[in-house]
Amino acid sequence: MLKKDFLWGGALAAHQFEGGLYGTSKGLCVADVMVAGGYGIPRKITDGVLDGMYYPEHIGIDFYHRYREDIALFAEMGFKCLRTSIAWSRIYPMGDEEAPDEDGLQFYDDVFDELIKHGIQPVITLSHFEMPYHLAKEYGGFMNRKVIDFYLHFAETCFKRYKGKVRYWMTFNEINNQMNYANDMFGWTNSGVRFSEYPDPEAAMYQCGHYELVASARAVMLGHEIDPENKIGCMISMVPVYPYSCRPEDILLANEVFHGKLYFSDVQCRGHYPFYAYKMWEKKNINLDITPEDIAYLNSGTVDYIGFSYYMSITVKSDAKTDDPRLLQGVKQEVANPYLAKSDWGWTIDPKGLRYALNLFYERYEKPLFIVENGLGAVDKLQADGTCHDSYRIDYLRQHIIEMEKAVEEDGVDLIGYTPWGCIDCVSFSTGEMKKRYGLIYVDRNDDGSGTLQRSRKDSFFWFKKVISTNGEDLG
Repeated sequence: MLKKDFLWGGALAAHQFEGGLYGTSKGLCVADVMVAGGYGIPRKITDGVLDGMYYPEHIGIDFYHRYREDIALFAEMGFKCLRTSIAWSRIYPMGDEEAPDEDGLQFYDDVFDELIKHGIQPVITLSHFEMPYHLAKEYGGFMNRKVIDFYLHFAETCFKRYKGKVRYWMTFNEINNQMNYANDMFGWTNSGVRFSEYPDPEAAMYQCGHYELVASARAVMLGHEIDPENKIGCMISMVPVYPYSCRPEDILLANEVFHGKLYFSDVQCRGHYPFYAYKMWEKKNINLDITPEDIAYLNSGTVDYIGFSYYMSITVKSDAKTDDPRLLQGVKQEVANPYLAKSDWGWTIDPKGLRYALNLFYERYEKPLFIVENGLGAVDKLQADGTCHDSYRIDYLRQHIIEMEKAVEEDGVDLIGYTPWGCIDCVSFSTGEMKKRYGLIYVDRNDDGSGTLQRSRKDSFFWFKKVISTNGEDLG
C-alpha cells in the first residue's frame, strides 16, 4: 500500500496556465516570446513581442484571475498537493532588480493561502521555463556566471517569503531537456540560451549547464539554511532508453544515450560529475569554466529528493538514422517500438516504463522519488451538456498508477507522491497548442485564443477523485 500521507495532486507551470501578463507588473519571461507551433511545427522564438504574432502564454487559462475557482475544483477532487511554479519574472520583472515586486509576491501568498485553506500543499518549482526575458537578452542567460547570483537572489526571496507555507521545492524544471542542444527551444526555456548561436553548441550547453548546476546546488544550501524543514529536489525529464535488440551495438548505444538523460541528476544527487562526462569532454576537447569553489558547491548542495516527469520511453537502433522534427528527444537513431502504441502526438505509451524508471532512479541514487508529471495529451471533445468523455485518459493514468504501485509495494521504491500533468487544461509547452489537452478539467479555449475560459469536469475528474479518496486502491 501507498503511504497514508502520499501526496496525490496535479501539476502545472505558471507560464502555461497563469496568464496575468497584461495589467500587472509581471515582466516578460522567455516563454512569453514563443509563438504557437504544432505537431512537427517548431515553436518560434521571437526578438521580444512582435505585432501580428500569437503568444498563447500571455493569457494561458487566466488562472491569475480565477485561482479561487480553480483551487476549489482541485479541492473537490481531493488534492493533497498542487505542483506549480513561481514565475521568476513576476517577482523580479527584469531579473536584475535589487527589490522584488510586492504585487507579485502577494499574488503567490494569496494562492498558497487558498491552497492551504483547502488542505492542499504547494509543491513549488523555482524556475520552470520562466527566466526573465531581460536576463536572456542582456546577459546571455546561464551562459553568464552573473545569472547565478540573480537566480539565488530570486530563490532567497522565495524561501524567506514563503517559509512555513511551502515545504517541497524544486530548483529547475526538466534541467536535462537542454541535452538536446540542437533544438533551440530547450536551451532557451531551460537557460535563456540559444545554443545554435555559439560556434560549438554542445560545449556551450555543458558550460551553461555547469553554471545552472552550481546555481541549483547553492539554492539547495540556501534553502536549508533559511528553513531546515525544506525538502529541495531536482526535476528531471525521465525518458527511458531501450535498445532495439540484444545486438551489442544497440545495447551500448542505449547506455550512451541514457547517459545524456541522467547527466544532470548524477551531479545533483551525487554531488560530482560522473566519470563518463570527464572522458567525453576530453575526447571532444571541451574545456569548461569550473572553479574549485564550484566543485565544493556541487558536493555540498545535493538534493533531498528526485522529482521527475514521465511520459514516454524511446527505442534506439545503432544502424538507424532519422531527421524527423517531431522527435523531441533529438536522438538520430530513434526507431518505433513495435510493442508500444503512441499518442496522437507520437509519444509512446509505456506504463511499464514508469516502473522501470522508478527502480532505476532509486537503485542509482537511493533518494526519495516524486512523480511530478505524467499524463496524456489528446484531443478532447466537450459535449453539449458540458461533459467530456475521456476514457482513454483514464486508461492511461490507471495503467501508470498500477505500475507505480507495483514499484512501491513489490519493489520497495520510496515514493512521495504523484501529480498528473496538466490537471486542468493549459497551453502545451512543446507545441503551444490548447487542443493538446492533458487536463482532468476542460477549459474552453482554442488554439487561436478564442473561447469563454469556462471550466468543465471531465470523466477523468470523477475517476481521479475516487482514486485519491481510496489512496489508490480503487482504480476501476
